[in-house]
Amino acid sequence: MLHPDVLVIGSGIAGLSYAVKVAQLNPELKITILSKSEPQECNTNYAQGGVAVVTDFTKDSFEKHIKDTLIAGDGLCNEESVRIVVEEGPQRLSELVKWGADFDKNEAGNFDLGMEGGHSENRVVHYKDVTGAEMERTLLAAIKKHPNIELLTHHFVIDIITEHHLPDVPYDKNNISCYGVYALDIKNNTIITIQADITLMATGGAGHVYRNSTNPLVATGDGIGLAYRAKAKISGMQFIQFHPTAFYSNRPGQLFLISEAVRGFGAKLRTKSGEPFMHKYDKREELASRDIVARAIDSEMKISGDDHVMLDCRELDQEKFMEHFPNIYNKCKSEGYDLFKELIPVVPASHYLCGGIDVDQMGQTSIKNLLAVGECTNTGLHGANRLASNSLLEALVYGHRAAERTIELIKKGDFNRQNQDNVPHWNQDGMKMAEEMVLVSLLRKELQTIMSELVSIVRSNQWLELAKKREQEIYDSVQELYNMSILSPQLSELRNLVNIAHLIITQSIEQKENRGAFYNKDLDKEKK
Repeated sequence: MLHPDVLVIGSGIAGLSYAVKVAQLNPELKITILSKSEPQECNTNYAQGGVAVVTDFTKDSFEKHIKDTLIAGDGLCNEESVRIVVEEGPQRLSELVKWGADFDKNEAGNFDLGMEGGHSENRVVHYKDVTGAEMERTLLAAIKKHPNIELLTHHFVIDIITEHHLPDVPYDKNNISCYGVYALDIKNNTIITIQADITLMATGGAGHVYRNSTNPLVATGDGIGLAYRAKAKISGMQFIQFHPTAFYSNRPGQLFLISEAVRGFGAKLRTKSGEPFMHKYDKREELASRDIVARAIDSEMKISGDDHVMLDCRELDQEKFMEHFPNIYNKCKSEGYDLFKELIPVVPASHYLCGGIDVDQMGQTSIKNLLAVGECTNTGLHGANRLASNSLLEALVYGHRAAERTIELIKKGDFNRQNQDNVPHWNQDGMKMAEEMVLVSLLRKELQTIMSELVSIVRSNQWLELAKKREQEIYDSVQELYNMSILSPQLSELRNLVNIAHLIITQSIEQKENRGAFYNKDLDKEKK
């Protein structure tokens, strides 16, 4: 059994920046970070575009950034949360630079600001086309400077410990506390109990509830699944952002992202036959918000029967392109495409979850002593659709705020020590190892197919009801497996993915108007 003061689940920008802040505010606290894989295998590390933050006040302003965010969120943002992130963003970025992050500069020595869809000004701070990897590198180096921070890799969290797990403790769903977690030490194949005064959920997104995603394979919605089973409040799950331009592949799994910034740089979308089409859908054309561009591509694919469209970079300044996007150029070249000479195939793919665990403006969930930061949360910043490059900024701002809340809670010391002392160890008696993983793999593929075909960019009432029925059948099968098997990472991920699918489907059914990233074709018919 481990007893850190603070437990962080997840090793992306949200979890790492929070851990550094807590360590700075109180070097006496013992902080443990859990990563289910290698620490850099997270959504942060794959973020290409950059951080949307106002730095050039001669042309840009907080009010412009706020307005752009509210427009992208299609009327469902929490304006106070938007203002907090936008106005506190420059200070958080400045701290990251002090910690060692390197961002591209222009000849005048100022940030070389990029333009992305939905933005009214150039405000995206970036490091070539691997901004997330640079931020992750910086933060992993920063935590090594704090001896009170311990990073445990290959530890998969199975469940949040609440009163539900405690013997002889009455369970009140309106008054739940977190006492830590049960985690599978993957390398030693043992389940350990980790007790903590404060637990932070920073597990990222859930892209792999769909067949194709720009997310790394670890993005299986684990934090939201854990919080859902612990009875935390969760909302906005119907708002899935599909990135319009992932490099097309007929291989399922993670697709390579062709950054929004490439279209900001001037790339044009075309049909497979070479015809431009974005002018038919929005006056901003390729620089419209992601939901509009993704639906336009989906519509063109349905009209033509093609399985992808094309991105045209042939007329772009090659020298400047290579300065900004060397990784994208080299990846396309490795796949057999020279993007300066030929069109490259692109397709929408699940990219970002706009909803998640409900938190207040200090990162507090509905469960006592459980905080959450990053893509697994619903802060109100994104509303119905995230503005490009706002997510890394949100993680920094809310990571800072959650750290401040943590110090407040630690000082207050309102922890139920009696309940903590009664936390039982995980009991696997009577369970056996699954004889083969083929059933887990089969159920996962079936779930991803249902979500990709019925609960994707365009939905309908009939499709959602069918998806609900099929998801319930898969849930029953997974529950049966869980009840009789010793847990594995694969089964645990599947368990979380089924919870994610259930939340997306049920909240999609409850959504009665098309907003942002959510589109149900039957709602338009009802409107007419």
